[in-house]
Amino acid sequence: MKVKPLGDSALLISFGEVINEGINDRVHALARAIEKAGFEWLVEVVPAYSSLAVIYDPTLIDFEGVKRAVEGVEASAESFEGELVEIPVVYGGEYGPDLEFVAKHSGLSVDDVIEIHSKPVYRVYFLGFLPGFAYLGGMDERIAAPRLERPRLKVPAGSVGIAGKQTGIYPLESPGGWRLIGRTPLRLFSPERKPPTLLQPGDRVKFVPIDEEEFLRLYQEEWGND
Repeated sequence: MKVKPLGDSALLISFGEVINEGINDRVHALARAIEKAGFEWLVEVVPAYSSLAVIYDPTLIDFEGVKRAVEGVEASAESFEGELVEIPVVYGGEYGPDLEFVAKHSGLSVDDVIEIHSKPVYRVYFLGFLPGFAYLGGMDERIAAPRLERPRLKVPAGSVGIAGKQTGIYPLESPGGWRLIGRTPLRLFSPERKPPTLLQPGDRVKFVPIDEEEFLRLYQEEWGND
């Protein structure tokens, strides 16, 4: 564990330069240990793949004080397993306009891509880019695909995409350059919900293929007339 300053009111804790589940588990275990300690100077903890930013109030403590506190709770950080969340997805067609490209790029059939994408149990490494956008680890490299050369100006909320060796879900309508292979009817971000994001860092995700009829039924339940 390496600790260094990050500006004048934060520090960065690094556990290495690689992406794997074991290191990411240490990141989230320490994040929860720091939050559980209830430090009055703590503003926020921000986990990433293999690092953790700790933002603090510099009027209450300095870098060395935070460093000592973090090192003090690191030994008590306990591993945890997040919730298993099933995400229904309708693949292809207007919901996944890049599915055929991914299949052709991978030298596979469309059905193969759907089967390969929906087979693993993914891990939510961290949230970023948009509120509730989950970066998922565990995708089979056989269906890895490059980003779009020119990002779309509007990607519908719930779109499931691939970018390189990563897969993720757009929680809100936004511009985006990931290859879209499907869409979920679930609402991944809702300000009225507590917590507002459906997925949390450390959760596990299982994609479940559905047909368009089921998508429309679930979409109406989730979104109503929005």
